[in-house]
Amino acid sequence: MNNKFTIPSFKNEDDERKFWAKTDLSKHFQPEDFETAVFPNLKPTSQAISIRIPAYLLSRLKEEANSLMVPYQSLIKAYIQKGLMKS
Repeated sequence: MNNKFTIPSFKNEDDERKFWAKTDLSKHFQPEDFETAVFPNLKPTSQAISIRIPAYLLSRLKEEANSLMVPYQSLIKAYIQKGLMKS
């Protein structure tokens, strides 16, 4: 660690926001000062989207999901992920 770094107390969130906006932590820390953090209870953020697909394709997808006993939207996500991993 280069310099001792202390976080001041703030009157309000605006003061804290200004402090962090102008603070360069690279003057106080080196990469080797950090440890890997794990947050096992965090869920990945998701976003609702609208997509148009042919009715026959949606029906086939729902049949496939039903045979696998998974929600069809989960199956869509799995197929998208699988397709992206091939790229």
